[in-house]
Amino acid sequence: MLFNSIEFAIFLPIVFGLYWVLGKERIKAQNAFILLASYLFYGWWDYRFLILIFISSFVDYLIGIRLYQTENQKKRKNLLWLSLGVNLGLLGFFKYFNFFVDSFIQAFTLFGKNLTYDSLSIILPVGISFYTFQTLSYTIDVYLNKMKPTKDPISFFAYVSFFPQLVAGPIERAKNLLPQFERQRTFDYALARDGMLQIVWGLFKKVVIADNCAIYVNKIFEHYGEVNSSTLLLGLIYFLFQVYCDFSGYSDMAIGLGKLFGFKLMKNFDYPFFSRTIPEFWKKWHISLTSWFVDYVYIPLGGSRKGLAKKIRNVFIIFIVSGFWHGANWTFIAWGFFCALAFLPSLLRKKEKQYSQIVAEGKTFPSLKEFFQMLGIFSFIMLSMILFRSPDIQTAWNYTQGLFSFNFHPFDLGRMDYFYFIVILLIWEWLSRSKEHSLQIDHLKQPVRWVIYFATTWSILYYFGQEQEYIYFQF
Repeated sequence: MLFNSIEFAIFLPIVFGLYWVLGKERIKAQNAFILLASYLFYGWWDYRFLILIFISSFVDYLIGIRLYQTENQKKRKNLLWLSLGVNLGLLGFFKYFNFFVDSFIQAFTLFGKNLTYDSLSIILPVGISFYTFQTLSYTIDVYLNKMKPTKDPISFFAYVSFFPQLVAGPIERAKNLLPQFERQRTFDYALARDGMLQIVWGLFKKVVIADNCAIYVNKIFEHYGEVNSSTLLLGLIYFLFQVYCDFSGYSDMAIGLGKLFGFKLMKNFDYPFFSRTIPEFWKKWHISLTSWFVDYVYIPLGGSRKGLAKKIRNVFIIFIVSGFWHGANWTFIAWGFFCALAFLPSLLRKKEKQYSQIVAEGKTFPSLKEFFQMLGIFSFIMLSMILFRSPDIQTAWNYTQGLFSFNFHPFDLGRMDYFYFIVILLIWEWLSRSKEHSLQIDHLKQPVRWVIYFATTWSILYYFGQEQEYIYFQF
């Protein structure tokens, strides 16, 4: 069930109304209803997927309790390995089985051995990468004594399957979201209103920009060998904004939906295109995944504590693992390596934490230095999208060669339609970069606000109906 679908437009008001009426002042009733609604939402794609999320939830619920009851360190480690084995085993089979088998066979061909194998027709369960990391954060935090396990199975199962952020994040930590299932929630009009505005903004990014950019991106990448450098450049720009508006749009809708039901989810994007360095960009892009890898991979490996060489090693590990998390393809591994290389200069100069404040805070325009810094980071991220979008390394190389053949011509105006929406988006996000989302405009006069609300809503309704799947569902 897609957020930008007729089915969800029917599902949401029914669930919202029943949740606040039936579950009024009764936490367990609210949680049980959220669980049922979440399983209905998830099973809408394929009811068979429900068994996987149930297994992950059931295993980690029991392991969390056993970890708390057991003081023997060896037994506790075994329990942790059991959780890792079950969750990563399911993820590995459904997402990476054919990749490893195909890579194994290709490796043998280098030595003159031709092996044959018919790949299995394995359906990738929607959101498995997201809810696997979410439930693992619970087990690891209990193991590290950072939190106590819950003994309420309904709360825990609802935490793992919470439908607003189930299939594409944010990847919520148990420390943040699970306690919200264990305390009383009452309807907050101001929070719900802000949630609705954030949903509208997320829909605008998804329906108006991402879905329309996707049409041109698909055409350009399918015929990249037949077009000039200008068109290849436009294809990259469109793809970057397709990814950004698709994923950050989903995150906005997820966070907004959470507010409707009395939950506060973590921020997942923080205006990343206004970053001045590569480290600053990764602190603002897909924040829930970046911070997950830092806390559960980078720091356990030693983080920055064991010398420069191991610090560099750890950075490369989390970027390459992050690339592989995005997909079972060598292009994603190469993308992760490419991003790690770009991170390296800041690391060597010890500038990873150089910028923490909002760029040009309190000013209308950035300085010339800040402008070129942001342009440089934008250009690099855009180029990295060649690897992210290409089906294989050869295609990525060919696309890059075509782009840098410098066969530039005036842009085809027929393909520029949505470029203007991108410009409007960037200007509006720049003006609202200190806000949680771009429709927090209560500081404007009421007539101006209503014009903006109307224009945004009209644009969504005009382009509504394509129901293109979210790009991050494939991850």
